[in-house]
Amino acid sequence: MNAKIILAVVVVVAGLIAGVVNFLESNVEYGDFTMAERVERTIQVKGEWVKEAETRFDAEKGQFLFSMRDEKGRVMPVVLAGAKPNNFEIATSMVAKGKLDNGVFYASNVLTKCPSKYEGDASAVKESL
Repeated sequence: MNAKIILAVVVVVAGLIAGVVNFLESNVEYGDFTMAERVERTIQVKGEWVKEAETRFDAEKGQFLFSMRDEKGRVMPVVLAGAKPNNFEIATSMVAKGKLDNGVFYASNVLTKCPSKYEGDASAVKESL
């Protein structure tokens, strides 16, 4: 067989393997803090900020610390690697992506969902019809 054909097959197979591995690593499922305790991989937890709990930025470690309540009502401290997310104070909900370790959720990313300025009063629209 020609060396060029063998090299092309090897490159294609290596590309396919790299693509599958990349897909499996980026495929992160949603769950709650209870599920995060059971699995040993990265998970996304949807919830809301617990405003009554301590919230601060640790400048020495470069971490933002806050508490989050998941959709089932369980509260967990969250340590985000990095600064406070944009619009954190006005967010209606958030999704933290990370792993749970020793009762603390270590997040690599937190996405905030803010109230939409386009959402209006549905009853006012119905009355106008």
